[in-house]
Amino acid sequence: MTRVALVYGTTEGQTATIAERIAAVLGDAGHDPTLVHADHLPAGFDVNEYDAVIVGASIHYGRHQSSVARFVRDHVDALGGMPSAFFSVSLTAADESDEARATARSLLEGFLAETGWEPDATLVVAGALKYSEYGLLTRFVMKRIARKHGEITDTSRDYEYTDWDDVERFATEFAVGLD
Repeated sequence: MTRVALVYGTTEGQTATIAERIAAVLGDAGHDPTLVHADHLPAGFDVNEYDAVIVGASIHYGRHQSSVARFVRDHVDALGGMPSAFFSVSLTAADESDEARATARSLLEGFLAETGWEPDATLVVAGALKYSEYGLLTRFVMKRIARKHGEITDTSRDYEYTDWDDVERFATEFAVGLD
């Protein structure tokens, strides 16, 4: 049984939900996943106690969570010495245009360049538009961005764009690589 740390950063919770789904797939494959929020690393957390690590972060205002970037920079040598993967969650990934896909991929690659990490696998995944979680200013900004991209602007409900099949495929491929 492979011990896998799933370290993630989340703002409105979608990245946590994605990490939970990845953990479920890994568990079903016979591995031992542990979910760890990068903002709340347990005292004495040691990445070297795990056999593999998957890191996830969401993008807000063009940047991944600083706690996740700090975690990766602090553990880049350990991550390089074990199976590792990174998933990047963004609303940009929900737009299926070539330009949007290139932007989402560029943000992921920028994170890796900034941290010096070269994971074995990466995934760009669409997040969710969680109007119910936003403050007034963020709701206004997100509504304007959604309108600009031709998306739904009804702020009375949330919208999920995550492709769960892609998430499960990513997790399954990672799990198979651990066997």
